[in-house]
Amino acid sequence: MSVETQLLALSPLDGRYAGKVDALRPIFSEFGLIKARVKVEVEWLLALANEEGIVELKPFSAEATARLRALADNLSVADAARVKEIERTTNHDVKAVEYLIKEKLKGDAELGPALEFVHFACTSEDINNLSYALMLNEARQDVLLPKLDELIEKLRAMAHEHAGAPMLSRTHGQTASPTTVGKELANVVARLQRQGEVLAGLPMPGKINGAVGNYNAHVAAYPDIEWTTFSRRFVESLDLTWQPYTTQIEPHDGVAELCDVSRRIDTIAIDLCRDIWGYISQGYFKQAVKAGEVGSSTMPHKVNPIDFENAEGNFGIASALFEHFAAKLPISRWQRDLTDSTVLRALGTAFGHMLIGFESLQRGLNKLSVNPERLAADLDAAWEVLAEAVQTVMRRHGLPNPYEQLKALTRGQGINEASMREFIASLDLPADAKQRLLAMTPGSYIGLADRLAREI
Repeated sequence: MSVETQLLALSPLDGRYAGKVDALRPIFSEFGLIKARVKVEVEWLLALANEEGIVELKPFSAEATARLRALADNLSVADAARVKEIERTTNHDVKAVEYLIKEKLKGDAELGPALEFVHFACTSEDINNLSYALMLNEARQDVLLPKLDELIEKLRAMAHEHAGAPMLSRTHGQTASPTTVGKELANVVARLQRQGEVLAGLPMPGKINGAVGNYNAHVAAYPDIEWTTFSRRFVESLDLTWQPYTTQIEPHDGVAELCDVSRRIDTIAIDLCRDIWGYISQGYFKQAVKAGEVGSSTMPHKVNPIDFENAEGNFGIASALFEHFAAKLPISRWQRDLTDSTVLRALGTAFGHMLIGFESLQRGLNKLSVNPERLAADLDAAWEVLAEAVQTVMRRHGLPNPYEQLKALTRGQGINEASMREFIASLDLPADAKQRLLAMTPGSYIGLADRLAREI
């Protein structure tokens, strides 16, 4: 894409970020939708030809079958442009696909006689819902899950590398029981893994049952065929889940579920971006400096966390779109309205911004290195966090009012190593328990964080 074309693009997905979403372009572009529609039409014609009860349509030879499937597999941009040309007359995009296929087949000695079985008994939504389901499956399997897995593995590697690096926690923005850098990253890995499993396991429903879901035209033409069985077999042949009950449109609950889990993944990623942004601000992480890059147009010293900010912004756009899709798509007036049609065309936009978010987040993570000196300094300035450990050991050994004693000692007070150890030394504790507390530091008070981080 030329610089001039990028500069004139209305959407950043087709301008500034065009190269980052190339993997989605063949799937969600207008060309991708037309190609999916051709595939569904072709496979439907083949299924009809193989049905014994349709005596007017004989099974095609292997050579004719290959020629027919090649229409979809080898669909060119020129073919798609021809569909758009036909659509200017029909003002109906699916009908234009039907006419393209008929144009391609009419000169074929074996396939030509079957022209009127192209789009047989179908409403446009029979083709559309299956096409979008195929597109979403392809995007999920070939793009989203690999990108999510790549992010999870990066975070897992970081969790293992920094499993034992102690870090001060902050709950409500205040100092709290220490953790480790690795354990905090392991928390994110666990969340993303769970949502990834949901994303991978979601069924993608599809239907092919006519104008209002009742096989009216099918039964009128061939009353002796078991159309529900035929429909199920066809939908499942596309590796989709059969949806038996619909109006004119498949109700889009499956699309909504996919959008919901995608939005949850975005939310987790935003949470991570904001936390990393804060840790960079605290000095817990350093960022690699790239020669020639500028952090600020006026402050030369700055190395801004731009990758995490870019990722957060793009995940946010994607999340907002997914929320709208999930709320809107399952709603259709009576047996069908057309509001879903224009909304479905925007699915690729949401996944595009999600993909940019993955790329930016991965790039940002690759620039990070832990700053152990800054982590240690923060911990050493927060001896009050040991109050939890001390009062819990006091509880075990039956000392009076342990919580209240530590509250009086630490709340709003300046606690340091000396005052904490002086308090511990004054306690009537068994020698081994007292020695264990006296040896403890904020940096060593990490519980099982190290082990938990390594086990993820």
